[in-house]
Amino acid sequence: MLLVKNGRVIDPATNTDAPRDILIEGEKIVEVAQPESVQAAPGAEVFDATGLIVAPGFIDIHAHLREPGQESSETIETGTRAAARGGFTAVCCMPNTKPVNDNASVTRFIVDRAKAHGNVRVWPIGAASVGSKGEAIAEIAAMKEAGIVAVSDDGKPIATAKLARQVMEYCRSLNLLVIEHAEDISLAAGAAMREGVTSTRLGLRGMPAAAESVCVARDVQLAELTGARLHVAHLSAKASLEQVRSAKSRGLHVTCEVTPHHFTLIDEDVTYDSRFKMNPPLAAREDREALLAGLVDGTVDAIATDHAPHEPALKDVEFDKAPFGVLGFETALSLGLEQLVHSGRISLMRMVELFTAGPARVLGMERGIAAGQPGDLTIISLDHSWTYKVKESASKSRNSPFDGRTFKGAPMATIVAGRVVHKR
Repeated sequence: MLLVKNGRVIDPATNTDAPRDILIEGEKIVEVAQPESVQAAPGAEVFDATGLIVAPGFIDIHAHLREPGQESSETIETGTRAAARGGFTAVCCMPNTKPVNDNASVTRFIVDRAKAHGNVRVWPIGAASVGSKGEAIAEIAAMKEAGIVAVSDDGKPIATAKLARQVMEYCRSLNLLVIEHAEDISLAAGAAMREGVTSTRLGLRGMPAAAESVCVARDVQLAELTGARLHVAHLSAKASLEQVRSAKSRGLHVTCEVTPHHFTLIDEDVTYDSRFKMNPPLAAREDREALLAGLVDGTVDAIATDHAPHEPALKDVEFDKAPFGVLGFETALSLGLEQLVHSGRISLMRMVELFTAGPARVLGMERGIAAGQPGDLTIISLDHSWTYKVKESASKSRNSPFDGRTFKGAPMATIVAGRVVHKR
């Protein structure tokens, strides 16, 4: 039994912003009430959250845990430890493992490893196509039975419109979300960063913003044709956001996420340092301003990290030869506070929604602080000053562009199924 007392509960699911005590028994919340009115059994663990924010457990809808097959970069154990440090109580792991999570056997392996070694909940995402090769539809129904919460060929788009339509129609019959890495391969081929003045100055091949938005346009039309639930991953371009906004206005089941690095950095920040290399690449200033506007007006449904660890030997090479991807778990909340809340762009309630109720709705779940809900909580300080030192990260990898950055505000504790899995 765990009693979290004296905290300021902010819960978008129940529209609560008030002092509350929360009692968790077993893995579930059993009571939420005014401070000092909850009676815990003798010997219960007590967490005093005086001066802190108590939010529903954060959900990261887009992450890479690398296991199986790439354990030199990350494992389920190290990745979920980093996630817990970042305040996440659940992470959705993408299928581009080795072997690809395109069948129930790999899904079950991930689920079993997470139960044995995970620090937070792990919800696998299955491949849309066999081997994520874009040639034939994967064993989606069997993977759903084994535990996937969505499908994606992340790292690349679903290869053709024909296959994307088949996947959407099949997933609609299963009430399963389709997550798209929106990228026109023919436009993006060989690119290392976003096309523009900076790519020209650095002599690096650039990817036009249209490489993303053209694919988003295709998939929105297919979502309209099939009635499927479509989620656009790591959206980075203004034109892509306009496509999503239009789809929502027409009542389509289309959602999107934005990463902290895309609403913080722009292509002008790129140097030859491969820690600034990710896909989609860092975008133009006007794209970032559009993303910030989408976070404000509700077009963006979730903040997701796209945590993409790579062992140092892979990243410590020339920029154009390095793999795409940056770490994300441990800096996401603090970047959200810095760029969105402390700047006055959005309310604290809205930011919490982007990490909790927003991703839960995208996945077709309900998550909040109420009796009967899972005992998952993220406890936040708005004022705690700290400096991110990537060498101290729980991740096995070190590829973060935010190493050495000082923040105001941090996750102070992470509670999963009634158990404190991290305390700062």
